Amino acid sequence: MPAVSKGDGMRGLAVFISDIRNCKSKEAEIKRINKELANIRSKFKGDKALDGYSKKKYVCKLLFIFLLGHDIDFGHMEAVNLLSSNRYTEKQIGYLFISVLVNSNSELIRLINNAVKNDLGSRNPTFTGLALHCIANVGSREMAEAFAGEIPKILVAGDAMDSVKQSAALCLLRLYRTSPDLVPMGDWTSRVVHLLNDQHLGVVTAAASLITTLAQKNPEEFKTSVSLAVSRLSRIVTSASTDLQDYTYYFVPAPWLSVKLLRLLQCYPPPEDPAVRGRLTECLETILNKAQEPPKSKKVQHSNAKNAVLFEAISLIIHHDSEPNLLVRACNQLGQFLQHRETNLRYLALESMCALASSEFSHEAVKTHIETVISALKTERDVSVRQRAVDLLYAMCDRSNAQQIVAEMLSYLETADYSIREEIVLKVAILAEKYAVDYTWYVDTILNLIRIAGDYVSEEVWYRVIQIVINRDDVQGYAAKTVFEALQAPACHENLVKVGGYILGEFGNLIAGDPRSSPLTQFHLLHSKFHLCSVPTRALLLSTYIKFVNLFPEVKGTIQDVLRSDSQLKNADVELQQRAVEYLRLSTVASTDILATVLEEMPPFPERESSILAKLKKKKGPSTVTDLEEAKRERSADVNGGPEPAPSSTSAASTPSPSADLLGLGAAPPVPTGPPPSAGGLLVDVFSDSPSAVAPLAPGSEDNFARFVCKNNGVLFENQLLQIGLKSEFRQNLGRMFIFYGNKTSTQFLSFTPTLICSDDLQANLSLQTKPVDPTVDGGAQVQQAVNIECVSDFTEAPVLNIQFRYGGTFQNVSVKLPITLNKFFQPTEMASQDFFQRWKQLSNPQQEVQNIFKAKHPMDTEITKAKIIGFGSALLEEVDPNPANFVGAGIIHTKTTQIGCLLRLEPNLQAQMYRLTLRTSRETVSQRLCELLSEQF
Repeated sequence: MPAVSKGDGMRGLAVFISDIRNCKSKEAEIKRINKELANIRSKFKGDKALDGYSKKKYVCKLLFIFLLGHDIDFGHMEAVNLLSSNRYTEKQIGYLFISVLVNSNSELIRLINNAVKNDLGSRNPTFTGLALHCIANVGSREMAEAFAGEIPKILVAGDAMDSVKQSAALCLLRLYRTSPDLVPMGDWTSRVVHLLNDQHLGVVTAAASLITTLAQKNPEEFKTSVSLAVSRLSRIVTSASTDLQDYTYYFVPAPWLSVKLLRLLQCYPPPEDPAVRGRLTECLETILNKAQEPPKSKKVQHSNAKNAVLFEAISLIIHHDSEPNLLVRACNQLGQFLQHRETNLRYLALESMCALASSEFSHEAVKTHIETVISALKTERDVSVRQRAVDLLYAMCDRSNAQQIVAEMLSYLETADYSIREEIVLKVAILAEKYAVDYTWYVDTILNLIRIAGDYVSEEVWYRVIQIVINRDDVQGYAAKTVFEALQAPACHENLVKVGGYILGEFGNLIAGDPRSSPLTQFHLLHSKFHLCSVPTRALLLSTYIKFVNLFPEVKGTIQDVLRSDSQLKNADVELQQRAVEYLRLSTVASTDILATVLEEMPPFPERESSILAKLKKKKGPSTVTDLEEAKRERSADVNGGPEPAPSSTSAASTPSPSADLLGLGAAPPVPTGPPPSAGGLLVDVFSDSPSAVAPLAPGSEDNFARFVCKNNGVLFENQLLQIGLKSEFRQNLGRMFIFYGNKTSTQFLSFTPTLICSDDLQANLSLQTKPVDPTVDGGAQVQQAVNIECVSDFTEAPVLNIQFRYGGTFQNVSVKLPITLNKFFQPTEMASQDFFQRWKQLSNPQQEVQNIFKAKHPMDTEITKAKIIGFGSALLEEVDPNPANFVGAGIIHTKTTQIGCLLRLEPNLQAQMYRLTLRTSRETVSQRLCELLSEQF
């Protein structure tokens, strides 16, 4: 190792690092490190004061040891001392140590802030730069609070050096990203925009990053940056590679700055000034022209830089969506990339063309590449590229090519990667519905879809098929005939059985005239699948059978025999057993007219947004699907032969589908607009569009509610299907409750939606915040929902918990009172006898006292009574009342607005088996409510 002099290095550090590297084992390394730590500790604690060089060396060793993965619990003060040094190397090591090892909660943060503040005001730009780097590296909220107001002044100071401005811009950007609320907007915002005109491109690059981030949140403050960004971009794009010598990267002038400027322009609409707009168009045309030029270098860095600028320019063209010529040129340029040997370029080209397909100007140009995209779908080895190809086919689809694209996607589906099959199924279903001119094609397509990828066909897909068939008279007979033929295959997917069961139950009479599909044949065909299906499908088939009794009286005896069999009437599943019993009884006692009324055909469903599209939005996110859909809806309004109204964001009566609401996409509960289903329609529940109203409180709900007044944990409600458990804790005026929903069956709960309902008065006095739960609860599973509670003021009512879900095709609706009562916000207060009675006398006004004399409902056990008073929330005061048989308690009710002292006295009369309960508080309503709640406990 070459000798290192004291002036230009730290020999001790170099030797230590060399020793560590030469260690033969982990134990030897730890031994050497412990020896060094002991030496450094002794030096720091020694009587002899260390000079700056020694401190720097030892702090550097500590930093190196930390980076090796060992904890460092000393040396922080010595590092802080280095910050006050006037030597650059010592100050640099001090800042480096602090940036890496000191957290925002450190006790030294005030000393560090003072040192940083001194360096920010220093005339030495190097010291100022070190301070800015430290602030940016730490980036804590404390740093932002201390310096967010100072850094903008440095940034726009006229005498600041370029390197300081550059550091200040990036430092401010870091603080804004971590604590945007602490960075004040002010006069500096108009001045920082002009940094885009700075002569130093490093300053411009840093300023462009800062302005882009600020403009995304405050576009009006920085709209003057548009013209400056266009001007600077024009100078870069039209310059030769030799003009910007220091900022040219492999023959591409300032590629990073160009990308940042193009990204900044995407924060705003096209410029209104014709001159600025014309200049920007020239820039974009120049970038597209340069992409056509032969490469100036064969190195990958050159093509990467060139293509980065090109793709950002295309993103801006798509964002503005106002220049048809540029959009078509961008599409043609991307088309060349579709067959490029570089996989990343093919991926980016497909992704950008998806956005271009939504523009009315470039949609036709995108469609010219359909064969290339279909080829990519079949031949690409990378699954992510194939997925983008599917997205592009979906985006470019319209009435002219829908059948070709759907056929290709169905063909690909048979060999598609499992990770994207569900998405392809959704897209095929949407396209088949959206562009179906002939609905027989739609029915064929969906049945083919179920045959190919039945496991990936979600409920929304087959729900939608049934809704469309029911709403269109012209396709009902064909649908019945087609599903009948499809069900004759030896192996049918369960989703096909569901569709077949539903459609034949409604429209089987339309094909019953053909001897090959006679009523008995239809029944035997469906019943041959019965034993292979899950419980929800069997429940649906039982409903189909009872529909057959109405449609085909000649098969009534056969169906009654099936319903009467032990396998149905004594089925282990309560849902199937109940249906069999009820349907058998209905078919036996009801007259023909009553059967016809109860089992009449389903009414048409109200028109609304497709639930399949809602699911796709949920799966892909709004930026990738919704925007395309909205654009395509504007371009082609005739969906399904007529306009599909877009849901209004302001209307209170918007009607998203139940599936859309289930997926959390509806802003408000849907209001039913369609005709009401028949009173006894047995298949209504399976596909009903209108959620039921809130159910009345479940039997026993009041008793369970009373039990929770004096306890916080336990089972609140339980029936054959569902168990609801609670676990809660309260402190002062705040509380947190965990609600556990348990599925006691082996079948999934679908559309599982718990809702907390509060009256207007209760909402004003009790704040509840809930987190949504998963809409699907698997059989035997449990889901948890957290409720954050804040008592704003005293209240008397309790919120109602309403749970709605579907089980085996049947809609379930349960309501229970949630035990959030005023006494939960009790804080017990210990008091001596003298203090208690003194306070008792002070609360002697008639409005402050409530008394109740009542008969004991439970055995008068002393220990149980004590436990209930403590559980109620007050402190149980011993040896306060002169009568030892009496119970007294004290506490304070905490609300957000006030605190209410409370004293209680319970006097039992064992002979008469009665109690006298007296409550005294400073507020009559509180006394009344607490007395009601506690009286119910004894």
